[in-house]
Amino acid sequence: MTAGLMDRGRRRGPLGRLLANGAAALSLAVLSALVLACFAAPLIGALLGLDATTPDLFSIAAPPSPAHPLGTDEIGRDLLMRLLEGGRVSLTVGLAAALSASAIGTLFGLIAGWRGGILDAALMRLADSVISLPLLPLLVVLAAIDPEKAGLPPALVHSESFSLYRIVIIIALVGWTTTARLVRGSVLSLREREFIEAARAQGLPASRILFRHLLPNAASPILVAATLTIGNVILFESVLSFLGLGVQPPIPSWGNMLTGAQDLIASAPMLAIWPGLLIFAAVIAFNFLGDGLQEALDPRSEARQRH
Repeated sequence: MTAGLMDRGRRRGPLGRLLANGAAALSLAVLSALVLACFAAPLIGALLGLDATTPDLFSIAAPPSPAHPLGTDEIGRDLLMRLLEGGRVSLTVGLAAALSASAIGTLFGLIAGWRGGILDAALMRLADSVISLPLLPLLVVLAAIDPEKAGLPPALVHSESFSLYRIVIIIALVGWTTTARLVRGSVLSLREREFIEAARAQGLPASRILFRHLLPNAASPILVAATLTIGNVILFESVLSFLGLGVQPPIPSWGNMLTGAQDLIASAPMLAIWPGLLIFAAVIAFNFLGDGLQEALDPRSEARQRH
């Protein structure tokens, strides 16, 4: 029986290997709880009778109470609901920007690895140029550009959700390089394999070979890179929002909650500690989960476990 259990342990799939990694499993549980709580914020607010938008100038920075479980913020809004609503925005921005950057990087990596030659060299030199730039100062400069002077309609620029779209687009335009290089490397190693040669011999079009045969085999590094990117995006969004260049009030995010709390840091430190802790927990959890996925999706990890 012991031998059978050991044999089943050795044959664990990627999910089993992921859950066997203590740090990755804990990170997955933390992120699941965060996502569930943040995206269920309207339901939680309705059940508790709390509101994230209504200020109470007679209850500014109030301590925790039965009416406000975590107290109130700098203008009397419920802190718990602000944290949940802000988490929903920060996580959405992180996911949307990571998916957009991964899509751009995947497309460039597929084209570069498949076509090779001058096109490959041009795309990789473009990636090298973006990588060589200091990322945070570049994001600050891009976020500080006046969209109206760039020709965008004023109605769009002044819409409530424009700041969300802008930060997703900015991060996607500079965050695609890692995925592109990973996908290119996978395509270069796969395009000479027998199943690709067989697809070519059958006369299949390049688009079908790329998206039906090469892309599924390059999915593991894409998934790992996207997971790690989400944590980085949350951190960058928080920094930009703290500087006033990211998500703009009245839309809450963990970053602009830190901005609102800085004037009361001495008298009400929890206004800054709570969003700071959530940013820290989310970023660390995504990084540990990405590392765990990298090991779980590596076909050599099972062989290492057997030895």
